Amino acid sequence: MEVKNIEVKEERLQKVMAAAGIASRRECEKIILAGRVKVNGKTVTELGTKVGSKAFITVDGKGLKQEHKMYILMYKPRGVVTTMVDPQGRQTVADLLSDIPERLFPVGRLDYNTEGLLLLTNDGELTQKLTHPHNEINKTYNVVVPGIVPQEKLDIFRLGVRLDDGLTAPAVVTLLGYDTEKNLTNFTIRIHEGRNRQIRRMCDFIGYPVRQLKRTHMANLNLEDLRRGDYRELTDGELKELLKAVGMNV
Repeated sequence: MEVKNIEVKEERLQKVMAAAGIASRRECEKIILAGRVKVNGKTVTELGTKVGSKAFITVDGKGLKQEHKMYILMYKPRGVVTTMVDPQGRQTVADLLSDIPERLFPVGRLDYNTEGLLLLTNDGELTQKLTHPHNEINKTYNVVVPGIVPQEKLDIFRLGVRLDDGLTAPAVVTLLGYDTEKNLTNFTIRIHEGRNRQIRRMCDFIGYPVRQLKRTHMANLNLEDLRRGDYRELTDGELKELLKAVGMNV
């Protein structure tokens, strides 16, 4: 009888680690480069390394295990840090998830003083796709600034703002109204980029610094029925639509 070689599917090490919920694929690459990963007892620092399903992988001495994938939608309050651990001892999003055993990571960030929609998951592949600029995932913010902002200033957002890290993509801006008694302007802005403190820097550019900032939408997700500090798992329908938006199998 002829014996045929059986092809064993192998995956890149960082992809396997991300699928196990260690971190996003990009963060897993940093962990590998730092020499914190061993495959079958040998330290691996090459990002191109591929491993089979029977490989024994450890990170910081702990064996990899496939975690149940979770997708949590949170209404992050102001005054909470979008990290799992804070050296300064401030409250983190991990503190709000203390009753969830899985190790979750935020998809992108919200500033300390920014509230609103935050997605957390241990699905590293989805995290990478949602944060990759190529996929242009829309995010909508409700913005309150002091002063009465004229439309021509908001038009600058619609054309693109030249920040120190380059010209922003055109944004979709909707004026919600003016509060003449409190001298405030309220508007929404939708962008698909994820630059650091982007909305705040854009508002600084036109001379109207942010007073209040809240993310209300991300892709097909919104804050409906959530109060500050609350969270829930995505519904099957929400997850399917989100995966479809980034070209992942449903």
